Amino acid sequence: MGNAGQEAIIAEAEEFVKTEIRPYVNEFEENKGIPLDLINKMAEKGYLAASFPEEYGGLDLDPIYYGQFTEVFGKACVATRSLLTVHTSLVGETLLRFGTIEQKEKWLPQLASGQQIAAFALSEPDIGSDAKNVQTSWYEEDDCYVLNGTKKWITFGHIASMFIIVAINNGKSTAFLVERSSPGIETYPIEGLMAGQATYLAEIQLNHVKVPKENVLGKLNFGFEYVVATALDQGRYSIAWAGLAIAQEALEAMVSYSHKRTQFNQKLRNFQLIRGMIGDAVTKIHAARALCLKAGKLRKEKHPDATMETTIAKYFTSKVAVEVANDALQVHGGNGFTKDYPVERLYREAKVLEIIEGSSQMQQEIISHYGLRNYYKRGKRS
Repeated sequence: MGNAGQEAIIAEAEEFVKTEIRPYVNEFEENKGIPLDLINKMAEKGYLAASFPEEYGGLDLDPIYYGQFTEVFGKACVATRSLLTVHTSLVGETLLRFGTIEQKEKWLPQLASGQQIAAFALSEPDIGSDAKNVQTSWYEEDDCYVLNGTKKWITFGHIASMFIIVAINNGKSTAFLVERSSPGIETYPIEGLMAGQATYLAEIQLNHVKVPKENVLGKLNFGFEYVVATALDQGRYSIAWAGLAIAQEALEAMVSYSHKRTQFNQKLRNFQLIRGMIGDAVTKIHAARALCLKAGKLRKEKHPDATMETTIAKYFTSKVAVEVANDALQVHGGNGFTKDYPVERLYREAKVLEIIEGSSQMQQEIISHYGLRNYYKRGKRS
């Protein structure tokens, strides 16, 4: 598909978000989940498969346009953007990469149509960033593999009908495609959350869940090295644009409020310190967008540096989202703490981005190793 076709999809998505999502975001949180009929509408538009090839029912957006598509949803509603991150990027794109022909032909059209809603089950009650050491286990029986364990913080886990579940055997991990209908699966909603209130976060308990042998995704005993590493990379790319989306939305809210709000007989925009916050926010967002676009370009080219540039973009935009949302809340003052304005929600949701798909500290470690390897000049005097 050419650029004009992809731009038309972005424009259509903007109109969809404007009419079907933006007016109802507070209701989604109050009702503890985005409506299932909204998910169905997104599926009918092809949005749940925006990055899939057309042969599987997708819109075939390239990485740059898919990032912009993610931003459209992320500006208005974190929950619908989270669905894209998990269902489309973490699960769908991973299936595209590692699935057998039979797995792709079976699952991808169902994901595209919304017949199946997918979730990625890696994190556990005691395992987050230390993902190589998951405790959920698997063992082999004659005609299947059997899973036992608990997963936690699984986005859309409470309504998902299929999962990628990562389990371990003798220190080696494997990724499995698991259907909710399998006996032994129970999900429990996680409530009382600071953010993610409309994303059906769940704990998943697996009690002797039998998985057909043809449902291994990728290679047996290489789940982390291949499937998880790739899925997290795809998730980080989505989260990089999610951080940009929140920051952009917060900037627009801050600027709009500064035009309308009067203090000391002046509009807020006339105060130098307020303009300083706005100037900093604009600069950070322009830098964040440049990093996202660079990562997207390298991903489109399948460049070997794409993964590192994605990591850098995710790290930077998640920090920028927190900083700009914080300043936007400050500019709004007391009004910013009410649901009459979006900044209290943006502030809460921004913080999550510094934790999911690898915490900021993990990203710093990864980036530092890259820096130590690539920027050391032998013999150069300090």
